[in-house]
Amino acid sequence: MEKDLSNYRRSYEKGELLLKEVPNNPMELFQKWFQEVDAFFVEEETNAMTVSTVGLDGYPKSRVVLLKKYTNEGFIFYTNYNSEKGQAIANNSNVCLSFFWNGAEKQIIIKGNVKKTSESLSDDYFRSRPRGSQLGAIASKQSEVIKDRVLLEEKLSNLEKEYKGKEISRPDNWGGYIVEPIEIEFWQGRANRLHDRIRYVKQSDSSWLIDRLSP
Repeated sequence: MEKDLSNYRRSYEKGELLLKEVPNNPMELFQKWFQEVDAFFVEEETNAMTVSTVGLDGYPKSRVVLLKKYTNEGFIFYTNYNSEKGQAIANNSNVCLSFFWNGAEKQIIIKGNVKKTSESLSDDYFRSRPRGSQLGAIASKQSEVIKDRVLLEEKLSNLEKEYKGKEISRPDNWGGYIVEPIEIEFWQGRANRLHDRIRYVKQSDSSWLIDRLSP
């Protein structure tokens, strides 16, 4: 099988990113971009991000998850701690996040260290989830091989009966991670492939070194 994609081209002309206009703190620029995309590009799932980890087999692996909170300290998402990504994180806490907002021709790449959030934060978020999602977190042994989908549906059905009228507690193996950034790169598509790339690198005193990178 072969398909030549060399003629797939588009010109990026929706914005610019000038070094003289960026804030000292990259989280301020992240919030500005996030809010702009969320407001003006409704087709985007703005909080969808790619999480890349280094697996136990030594290979990097990427998958899309949903950002659920961001603060000055970092970026928070939730998952099964026993999943493939959870095991990879336990073995190597260096991860990469990336957001690509096609409509706005913007991309953000974040290198950082990840750790579990507090149990109280995980509990609070779990309680906010729809009941079906709560039960789904219990039903699924994420990343494990299963024979077919029927087994999952049967397990969910049994859990619905078991927990009918009862509060559902967060499983111990499910909760939040926070990625604390050490480097954040903002990419704005520009014409003629001369894209704008502004990189923030965290310094030992917690300030940020800001550079423009060649595209």
